[in-house]
Amino acid sequence: MPHTRTIILGASHWHVPLCAPAIAEEHEVIGVSDDDVSRVQVQDLAEGWRSPVEADWQKLVDLPDVGLAYVFGPHEGMAEKCLALIARGIPFVVEKPLGTSLDELSAVRQAAEAAGVPATVPLVQRGGPTDQWLAKAGRPAYQRTSFIAGPPSRYLDNANPWMLDPLKAGGGCLANLGPHFVDLFLRGSGETAAHVDSRLSSVLHSQAVEDHASLIITTPDGREAIVEVGYAFPGSPLKRYCSFTSVGEAGFASVDSDGTATFTALDGTTEVDKINVDSDPLYDPFVRSVARTLDDGFRGLPTLAQLENVMRPIWQAYDDQHGGREHA
Repeated sequence: MPHTRTIILGASHWHVPLCAPAIAEEHEVIGVSDDDVSRVQVQDLAEGWRSPVEADWQKLVDLPDVGLAYVFGPHEGMAEKCLALIARGIPFVVEKPLGTSLDELSAVRQAAEAAGVPATVPLVQRGGPTDQWLAKAGRPAYQRTSFIAGPPSRYLDNANPWMLDPLKAGGGCLANLGPHFVDLFLRGSGETAAHVDSRLSSVLHSQAVEDHASLIITTPDGREAIVEVGYAFPGSPLKRYCSFTSVGEAGFASVDSDGTATFTALDGTTEVDKINVDSDPLYDPFVRSVARTLDDGFRGLPTLAQLENVMRPIWQAYDDQHGGREHA
């Protein structure tokens, strides 16, 4: 079976190398674009895909018989790229948060639905080891996530300095890391956010974007999630600190930073295992799921409507705190 003719927009994004091997196997990359095509990683990716590099992303969108697009790169301008793809009927994968405001995301979602253009989002924690373990507890009544990644300086080191610019990124750690874990709770509970309490801080690194954020999300029926994210972990091979707990009708599940996973059932019995909490390996199976479900409109993968539900409490937190981002 011939592979789908695919374009990659924003190839210097740090998630692209995690997707690259699967993209090479599952798709035919016919064009790669970035706001700086001279970057070594962009050239290396294009060489690996045996694909030409084009500074003007619009020229790639206008290529004949494009069957799929991946939209990475600065959050500012994501909505414009998605709308251009929708106008040409090209299915696409777009990184969260899809823009720098809820209005941008909503406009893209509405346009894609009206045009019948399939779209999906790499909310890769879905179905991953942590998600599967927490599901042992059943539908969450209370859930807590702490995910503290490395310092913001890593975005200077990996050629994504725009991540520290609130105009281009829309926000800091909350907009970047928070969607994964808000999604796990809302999807697991089958609810939407009814009330949001939040705190944002940039005390540690004194950047224009926040390096620590806390959300308390309450659903209409009183279920609650605490989501803590940050750029507060030192630069280290450990990459991050993380821990998770979830309590539901079946018991209490927890996952620690070293992968130790514990589940205590209602009868008091406890099961212990070791799982992989590194999210990097989750991008490869996501790309393969994209290829497998493209003809079915990405059936079973995250939708733009689901991303909109996830981002609503996150953008509300920025609005409430009046910090961490400039309104787009």
